[in-house]
Amino acid sequence: MALLNPPQRWSWRGFCIAYAQGPKPQHRDAPQVLLVHGFGANRQHWRHTLPALAAVAQVWAIDLLGFGASSKPPSWLHGEAQRPGAVAYGFDLWAEQLVAFIAEVITPEAPQAPVHLVGNSIGAVVSLTAARLLAKDGQPPAGVVLIDCAQRTLDDKRAALLPAWERASRPLVKQLVRRRWLLAGLFRSLARPAVIRQVLRRAYPSGANVDDALIELLYRPSTDAGALESFRGFVNLFNDHLAPDLLRDLTVLAPSLPVRLLWGEADPWENPDEARQWAQAYGCIRDLVVLPGLGHCPHDEAPEQVNPILMRWIEHSA
Repeated sequence: MALLNPPQRWSWRGFCIAYAQGPKPQHRDAPQVLLVHGFGANRQHWRHTLPALAAVAQVWAIDLLGFGASSKPPSWLHGEAQRPGAVAYGFDLWAEQLVAFIAEVITPEAPQAPVHLVGNSIGAVVSLTAARLLAKDGQPPAGVVLIDCAQRTLDDKRAALLPAWERASRPLVKQLVRRRWLLAGLFRSLARPAVIRQVLRRAYPSGANVDDALIELLYRPSTDAGALESFRGFVNLFNDHLAPDLLRDLTVLAPSLPVRLLWGEADPWENPDEARQWAQAYGCIRDLVVLPGLGHCPHDEAPEQVNPILMRWIEHSA
């Protein structure tokens, strides 16, 4: 399948943000859907999703700051001297980006249309964080879909669940990953087409749709100046939002907001058993669908299975 059209551009806080927009729907008040990619990906990772959802909604796919064709400013970590133009990468920053995009780009086109957030991996945590911001402002989204939501097992708040040796090594690891010279070598070793293909073999256990276009859409942004900075910012997120905390807040702030979970049963990184626990624990979760044989990115691995589910959830959002 061909990739999405060349990006449109939006200015946010002095940074250039890239996004894709699907064809305009026939009905002015059709649902609006904002697709949010995971770590290392970009708007093009929705290459099979955006065209399909366009049958029932106005669809947008955005490049988070630091990824894809969006600006990649320097990273700032707690305790460092401030650097001109540097940002503290994290879920609050990216959530604020989504909220501003909805207010400045999506809503002016269709003021009365409901907005749905659909995120994969860390994009799911970003979507939940944005939903909480919107709910606090009294304007919750119409729905949130989490696709293999990142469980963030390396966060400090989950350190007690790690093996003893890993807990003991954390202070040293946390010091090392702050250092650009060390990360530069690691980043260069990982951001290679052959390595990306190897990782995708795990992420897409069926092997479907692991094509040259996918390798290129993930590899090319890694060659941009500044790509190391968002990587540095992300690998230093040892104390940020966890999905259960956000789900708990949403259950209180917006009890009628439907959150739906879609998961690959064979996800090598995000255990679907934890998603099942969330579904039992949080009243805002309306549905959980676990798809056998699929991995971390089922929307791209098996769009023929995922797209009909997403379309049904968007059309029947209550």
